[in-house]
Amino acid sequence: MGRGLEAVTPQGKTSIADNVVAKIAGIAAREIEGVHELVPAGAGAAIAGLASRVTGGDTRSLGVNVEVGQQEAAIDLNMVVDYGVSIPQVAAAVRQNIINRVAAMTGLTVKEVNIAVTDLYFPEEQARQNQPRVQ
Repeated sequence: MGRGLEAVTPQGKTSIADNVVAKIAGIAAREIEGVHELVPAGAGAAIAGLASRVTGGDTRSLGVNVEVGQQEAAIDLNMVVDYGVSIPQVAAAVRQNIINRVAAMTGLTVKEVNIAVTDLYFPEEQARQNQPRVQ
């Protein structure tokens, strides 16, 4: 991630770090029904994500990569969606919510939001995993 947005006015300077934009995008994505979780891309990122979860680190920007310029941002994210949802509809809702939230909170124009759906979440599998093996 780069150094982010920096705006200078006669009254002073405002800077917004890339990780702030990434957190806004991550939270905005999770607000959409059908998004189960955001996940890091690649094996190295997956290990870092697991370490962050285990140690209680901040996971709001997990699975989100951003490139921020002076007036625009490009955002990439990897997500797991719930089985049975319309993936194109969920992706469109995620994309629009990210564009709206980032613009409202930072003043940046979001040029693109690239979404990779990397897996499906099956609630019944989670229920089976939570059951004891023996009775």
